[in-house]
Amino acid sequence: MNLHQLRFVREAVRQNYNLTDAAKALFTSQPGVSKAIIELEEELGVDIFTRHGKRIRGLTEPGRLVLQSVEVVMQEIDSLKRIGKEFAAQDSGSFTIACTHTQARYTLPKVVQAFMLKYPKVRLSLLQGNPRQIADMVQRDQADLAIATESIASVDGLISLPCYQWEHVVVVPPDHPLLKSKAVSLEEIANYPLITYDSAFAGRSKIDHAFSLRGLKPDVLLEAIDADVIKTYVELGMGIGIIAGMAFDAERDKNLRAISVGQLFGMNTSRVAIKQGSYLRSYVYTFIELLAPTLNRKLVESAMSGTKDTYEL
Repeated sequence: MNLHQLRFVREAVRQNYNLTDAAKALFTSQPGVSKAIIELEEELGVDIFTRHGKRIRGLTEPGRLVLQSVEVVMQEIDSLKRIGKEFAAQDSGSFTIACTHTQARYTLPKVVQAFMLKYPKVRLSLLQGNPRQIADMVQRDQADLAIATESIASVDGLISLPCYQWEHVVVVPPDHPLLKSKAVSLEEIANYPLITYDSAFAGRSKIDHAFSLRGLKPDVLLEAIDADVIKTYVELGMGIGIIAGMAFDAERDKNLRAISVGQLFGMNTSRVAIKQGSYLRSYVYTFIELLAPTLNRKLVESAMSGTKDTYEL
């Protein structure tokens, strides 16, 4: 048994059981991958994959258990490599953050700026996607951590910790009738065409839930992943917008006004997620603490060891 065989098994699953694609991803030949997998099966005395002719179609029952062990072994190998790199270069390396557009556009700029002043030799990359996509990036070791509001708290294999809380605001033109209301209601909002986030982003589920509880069906004219897009169409007079409060700036958005509606849609919590059992370089802990000062290294390490998994703001 060797590490190449384990890598081949893992990559075959990642490539949807296509050995040609697995071979390309690992810069080797398809026959070599196939032979190595067969040799491993013979050594273990079980079939890892189900087959139709020469093609593999899925995992057998023992194959699923083998894959779990393979993932653990490969994760430990990756951790060993990272340990070596960290002690070889304490203040340099690469760091990849997976996040939603809202986080990248409105939350992270000042954090990233402060981080780069501390670690100018670190190559920082930002990958964007919806919450499910960015969680998958961390699970597949394509990113060191994920930052989002929706979904990532419940993803298997990830440890997530709360960073900060925020509320939604309604954005309208300066002369809009809603600005005369002392306490805007869901019924009033539902009277106007609505422009807001796509269903996977920025607390949209809470918006939908609030209307549903009151038996209201607002006219959602446009959905977007970008608050700037939402604000643009509101400025054109096409409807009213609901965006994350962090995405409104009175100085920048001079053609709009914001109405706080946290009492209608509740508080939202943005979270940082890390792969369970992963090894984090020291500057990753620094970044997390810059993002959320309450999340110091000791607390994050405790969470990763399983002793602080219920930590909340």
